[in-house]
Amino acid sequence: MPVTDSTPQGENVDYAEIAKFEELAHRWWDPDSEFKPLHDINPLRLAYVDEGCGGLSGKRALDVGCGGGILAEALAARDAEVMGIDMGEAPLGVAKLHQLESGIRVEYRRVTVEALAEEMPAAFDVVTCMEMLEHVPDPASVIAACARLVRPGGHIFLSTLNRNPKSYLLAIVGAEYLLGMLPKGTHDYAKFIRPSEMEAWTRAAGLELVDLTGMTYNPLSRRYSLSRTLDVNYLAHARRPAET
Repeated sequence: MPVTDSTPQGENVDYAEIAKFEELAHRWWDPDSEFKPLHDINPLRLAYVDEGCGGLSGKRALDVGCGGGILAEALAARDAEVMGIDMGEAPLGVAKLHQLESGIRVEYRRVTVEALAEEMPAAFDVVTCMEMLEHVPDPASVIAACARLVRPGGHIFLSTLNRNPKSYLLAIVGAEYLLGMLPKGTHDYAKFIRPSEMEAWTRAAGLELVDLTGMTYNPLSRRYSLSRTLDVNYLAHARRPAET
């Protein structure tokens, strides 16, 4: 499907952050590339979303900050009707090409989540925004837009990194500089988000915070797993209250 461009000016976008991923976009679907962590955690993310929303089949889903489409295609493979949005032209181009190879149908658009919320309020059963909040100037604005996009009774799934000394050591010093799991400069520690901030922003957006679950990495087994520990990476499940 074509990638349509409906980019407004002056929105909640950090173009320096986008440029980081533009340069690597051609390697997005290489499971041994810089995007290996995304491939490794994708089954965990998908299972968390599928279970949390009561099954994706037949639901209309939006993936905010979809990049090259790893999660978007996985959602569609569970029989959801999926739209993926991003502000990076190169990742969207990669996503479009990959779906031609995979045969999995996803609609991709270049548009900010705030602009789409104005255009399509309450249009989705499920909204996901994974590994994006720590790359935008105003993450609270993204969460508020996600809340407007989901239908009453619908579900929002978010993921990000906690802000504390342990996350700095593991996610930046360890992952970027010692283990080389991510390119240096991928993350800005100041943009990491504490769970208390996540809770406050979801509440301010009129959402109910259903769950917080951590993701941990074992460097010996080189495997990720879900955990009750929120010290570094974590997932959040929020719900828009049903209308009464």
